[in-house]
Amino acid sequence: MQSALHDKIHLGIIMDGNGRWAAARGLTRTEGHKAGAEGIRPIIETAAEAGIGTVTLYAFACENWRRPKREVAGLMALLRSFLQTEIRHLQRAGVRLTLIGRRDRLAAGLSGRIARAEARTAHGRRLHLRIAFDYSARDAIFAAAKDHSATCREEFARLVAGDAPDVDLLIRTGGDRRLSDFLLWESAYAELLFVERAWPDFGPAHLKAALAEFAERRRRLDLARRQAAEAA
Repeated sequence: MQSALHDKIHLGIIMDGNGRWAAARGLTRTEGHKAGAEGIRPIIETAAEAGIGTVTLYAFACENWRRPKREVAGLMALLRSFLQTEIRHLQRAGVRLTLIGRRDRLAAGLSGRIARAEARTAHGRRLHLRIAFDYSARDAIFAAAKDHSATCREEFARLVAGDAPDVDLLIRTGGDRRLSDFLLWESAYAELLFVERAWPDFGPAHLKAALAEFAERRRRLDLARRQAAEAA
């Protein structure tokens, strides 16, 4: 049963810690990324059940091109595999998929798969899954600033964020406490939650706990707003 409390929430997740998770187990970084990718489906299913409207996952930052070629190739292969194996499941689940970020640096075949996946899931209304790939929030803001079609703040925001609402809750796994150029405009008023657990170990129970903490934070904020209004 969906919870009205989380309806239409935009959840952003920085999926960090794959490499350290792998190193602690004597595995390659690519194997760590593979384990992280395998954890996406249960998180999306849990988010949909909670009534969340949008989930944006940080999968590949623009600066990740600087990583070793073998690791980058592995990440590209994981995206290709995800598009091949998950689209039918996303369609059945009513999940719309879009990718945000640059596409001009991706292989032509991969860009085509992305476009086909977006087209096949375009009618999904239960949840909007956005994957940030070859993404930089600063680049998105700069590109919007160069676009002369924006005549007001709302139009500028649409150029930066597309049709996604502002982020309500941003989770970063892996222990680091920074945004790393992820959804900077959209996260202006987001609640931030930094989790020590690496992404491959972050499962549905941990997401539910994060949502419960967010609910408590929002209740305290709503209470503070009511008290301020009464005092005024």
